[in-house]
Amino acid sequence: MSIKILIVEDNDMNLDMLSRRLIRKGYEIIAARDGQAAIDTALAQRPDLVLMDMSLPVLDGWEATKAIRGHAELAGLPVIALTAHAMESDRQSALDAGCNDFHTKPIDLAVLLEQINGLVPHDAAG
Repeated sequence: MSIKILIVEDNDMNLDMLSRRLIRKGYEIIAARDGQAAIDTALAQRPDLVLMDMSLPVLDGWEATKAIRGHAELAGLPVIALTAHAMESDRQSALDAGCNDFHTKPIDLAVLLEQINGLVPHDAAG
């Protein structure tokens, strides 16, 4: 069974590029374009992991992650923050919001795949 990843990204080019790269690696991809859609999609689709852009319309990634953590059925859902903000304080803010890990843009696919596998091993999906 493949791992289902929710990518939350409002930039079409970034979403398309990351989706295609992960699909090629065998992941199932669903997408949301803003923080509120991320919460709704996570509740409806039950992904195995969320890749959360932090700079989003409607509800930013920090608030969306906090809201996801507030739902008992999503409380254990792994969330990796994706952001162009690379300061240590940005990393800490993402972790404080409830993200499990942090990845700066541009995406280093090899590192991101290690992070994903560390949170959701391929044999644990489903």
